[in-house]
Parts: sequence; C-alpha cells; structure tokens
Amino acid sequence: MRRFVVLLLLLWSWTCAPSWAETGQQRAEAAGRGLLGSPAAPLVLKTIDGKVIDLAGLYGRKAVYLKFWATWCVPCREQMPHLERSFEQAGPELAVIAIDVGFDDSVDAVRAYRRKAGLKMPIVFDADGTLGAAFNLRVTPQHVVIGRDGRIAYVGHMADARLDAALQAARKAPARPVAVGAKAPAPPPSVAVGGRLPALALSTLDGAAFRLADADDARPTVLVFLSPWCESYLADSRPVLAARCRAVREQASALSQHGSVRWIGISSGLWADRDDLVRWRDEHRVGMPLALDADGALFRRFGVTQVPTVLLADAQGRVVRRIVAPADLAVAVRPLLAAGRSR
Repeated sequence: MRRFVVLLLLLWSWTCAPSWAETGQQRAEAAGRGLLGSPAAPLVLKTIDGKVIDLAGLYGRKAVYLKFWATWCVPCREQMPHLERSFEQAGPELAVIAIDVGFDDSVDAVRAYRRKAGLKMPIVFDADGTLGAAFNLRVTPQHVVIGRDGRIAYVGHMADARLDAALQAARKAPARPVAVGAKAPAPPPSVAVGGRLPALALSTLDGAAFRLADADDARPTVLVFLSPWCESYLADSRPVLAARCRAVREQASALSQHGSVRWIGISSGLWADRDDLVRWRDEHRVGMPLALDADGALFRRFGVTQVPTVLLADAQGRVVRRIVAPADLAVAVRPLLAAGRSR
C-alpha cells in the first residue's frame, strides 16, 4: 500500500508540474539524446572539500547519479530534498554527486548553502565548465544517470517518476562489461587580457558571420557576454546583478550604434536557445549583433563564468580589458571609442 501511495505522489508531481518544469525536461532530454547509451567520460572530480572522485573507478562497481545545479536556481533548491534522500538511500550500488555548474556562482556561496540545507553528499564546483560540457549541460538542474556498465542511461530535469525509475534501474542492473568513454580533447588555449581574439566566425541571429579577428576591419571590438534571463529571473534573488544586466543591455544597445567600434553580444546557452534570444532581442530592441553560444565553448574559451562580462579588444585584436558586471559601461568603453574615432 505504501509503495502504491508513493507512486501516486510521484505521478501527481509529474502531471501537475508547472510548465517551466516540462520545458526544462524537454531541453534536458534534447541535450541528452546524443548521450544516451554512450560511454561516459572517465572524468576525475575534485570536491569542494579537496577529495578526489575517479568516475572511471566507479564504473563497473556502481551506478552514478550526477546532479548539475546552482545556488541561484529555484528548481534546484526545490529538488534538494530529493537529492538528499537519494544520497541517504543510495547504498553500495549508487554514487550520488552534486555538481554546481559554476555559472554566476562561487564556492563560498555553495558552502553557505550546504550549511543552510544540511547537505551531506559530495559537492563538486565546475569552475571552468568542463564537466557541464561533457554532459551537454543546458538547464539547471540537469540530472545524469550513468549505469554500472559506464553508459549514460538517463538525462532529465525534473525530480519525478522518470528520474526515480532511471535510478532504480541503474542500481539494480546486473554488472556488465564496462564501457569507458574517451577522454575529452584538450581545450584550445584560453584568451585572457593581453591575448588576441581567435580567428573565429560567429553566426549571428540574422545569419551574418561576425569575425572576432577581422583583418579587413581594423576597429576596436567589444564582446558582451550575457544571459537573456538575467535581468528578469534574478530580479528578486539577486536584484543588484539583475540591475547590472539591464544597464549593460541598455547601454550596449545604444553604444553599439556608433560605427567606430564593433560590438557583438554572446549569449550563454544555459536555459536559452535561439528562440529565447530572438524574443529577448525583439522585446528590448537590442541593436547590437547577437550570437548564441549554445554549447558554452566561447564562454569557456574566454574564461567567462559570470554575466554580464565585457571584454574590450583594441584595433589589433588584443584584449585590453575585462569587466565583470560594469556599473557604467559607457565610461568603461570611452577610451576604446575615442581610439576608434581617431583612426
């Protein structure tokens, strides 16, 4: 009888979930389609307490449950009791690991939340986004279940009957020959202040190609890394940051109308797809060209983990300044505008 009641509650949570939850589920499932059944990468994780977890050493012995989350994420916090129960009831067949996505977050914030929520499971901070990249992170939370055979068995967003069924199946499956995925290739060198813009062509929403390093256009360049949901979603939980996102959007849109400097807005693909970016552009009449960094490669290439982040490059393509959440973008780019006008 008790199992029947639990099943009814799980089914109710599935069918009565808010629309954003199903949208998140759809995005996570879409991101996971190319992963299901494939060998998981043999990643080595380091927890915020300094402990090392070798996933390849777990494959063949245990199923693995990875939850990608963030302290600012409302559904992540709502689902934390489910994650804690999964950890407490894991037994010897399942390893449960929480991975903070490292986007607009900090280890200090994670530690504070852990104390407040009384979390006991291992927590990893994905500072450079490589773990999210390995599992096609698109939403928070994003659940990844890896079977005892080392293959990815489930990717989802909701803590519902589907996730519980995947965890149960992964735990109870008999041991099979282990399949271990290939190690991820070494990432290209990161671009820091003093480095030069890479020879990459970004496809904008209008279908044009924006060349970061353009030998035929000797103007300074401004790269604005952004998220279209920052100023709305974070308005209550992080009002100062939301206000900065709005101010940068307004100022960048106005300043980009001056032809002496090239501007490009680069949107994170976390909780955003092309349609989301188009709606945001049209709603706010954003004037600068926009490109979607769907898989986060550009954010990782430039070491951007917070929005809004603005990078300024001179006419030779050398990055001269990085500004995180600038209070006054016009003042920050004034020297660049002056240099552009003098050419």
